[in-house]
Amino acid sequence: MSKIGQLPIKVPQGVTVEVSGSNVSITGPKGKLEVNFKKDLVEVKVEEGNVLVTLKKESKIARSLWGTIRMLIANSITGVTEGWKKQLELVGTGYRSEVQGNTLVLTVGYSHPVKIEAPEGITFKVEKSVINVDGIDKQVVGQVSANIRSSRPPEPYKGKGVKYVGEVIRRKAGKAAKAAA
Repeated sequence: MSKIGQLPIKVPQGVTVEVSGSNVSITGPKGKLEVNFKKDLVEVKVEEGNVLVTLKKESKIARSLWGTIRMLIANSITGVTEGWKKQLELVGTGYRSEVQGNTLVLTVGYSHPVKIEAPEGITFKVEKSVINVDGIDKQVVGQVSANIRSSRPPEPYKGKGVKYVGEVIRRKAGKAAKAAA
């Protein structure tokens, strides 16, 4: 029995959820998202302002998809009402970032600037050394943030690079500290 899958999802005011075949369409104030599911394994119903996800047949695959589909729908409802946000921080002397139209331009110690295009539905904001990635689709926001971080991942000796706000970087002792010990 899935502890997550059996929970109902409350649909907030101003959000419409429509189930057609193997698609769930969620429309809200910030936009529209769709979630696909296997209709022969899982059933999605909208009843009295709640979305219910139930199993159609008992199998290992169906049980594993049950909670996943429920969370995908819940994350989509959160996305179209509040949106998703990730913050990244630039650590290092001379590391800069700026937004040019729909493109994020990073100067992170290479001989050339790193340009990252924003996919549809994603916006970049830069405040000092913090980059904000906003959007309605949680998966896309996370993937774009990971792409930005991979342009210059934080290194373990000085901690320089692009990291998530609040991320803890495990530091290593350098050559001088190892020789003294």
